[in-house]
Amino acid sequence: MAVAVLLFLNPVWVGLDQDRSGVANLTGYTPTQVSQVTGSILSDLVFGPPTFDYTFPGAAAPVLDAGERSHMADVRNVLLNLGLVALIAAVILVAIGLASRGARWFWQAVEAGGKCSPAASWWSGLPSRSSSTRPSCCSPDLLRAGHVYVRRPVEKLVQLFPDQFWSETSVAIAAAVLGLALIVVFAAARIAGRASFAPASGPASPSPIPPGGSQ
Repeated sequence: MAVAVLLFLNPVWVGLDQDRSGVANLTGYTPTQVSQVTGSILSDLVFGPPTFDYTFPGAAAPVLDAGERSHMADVRNVLLNLGLVALIAAVILVAIGLASRGARWFWQAVEAGGKCSPAASWWSGLPSRSSSTRPSCCSPDLLRAGHVYVRRPVEKLVQLFPDQFWSETSVAIAAAVLGLALIVVFAAARIAGRASFAPASGPASPSPIPPGGSQ
């Protein structure tokens, strides 16, 4: 799931979906200005520092106000926590795999985990079906910590990433989770099948004595 999120946390996808969502018309910016602001936000989100204070040349104030910048800093903290959890899980998985020496039960467990991933992704997106603003599982409405973020249509952050953007990105992430899960399931099942036919290890049988040889 973390990998699926990272696949769409890039300026290419974000720019394409912003064009589809009519962000230039919502913000009143030119496409070049939208690209500049978005690129700065993504850079601060992924690489830091999380200032989110991009200001157009000659402008008196940053594009995002203090509340929006604080919210985006919270979003970054949540994404960092997600990345840390994913890294720890990956290390544990590799350690167990090495300890099991590729045993059949390990790959069966990996297969089961792959089957559970789409269900977990769908469950985490349940709030998007009950909220009037339709926040997705990766929307800033839910990726928050410490305070409640109130969406106001006049805010640039909402105009830069409108509901259509989040709806389409959520569908794309869900499809990526499903695709990656299917790859894991089929690969693990195939490896587990091979492991089930592997010869059991044990003491080597004695070599036959050639005719006429001495014992």
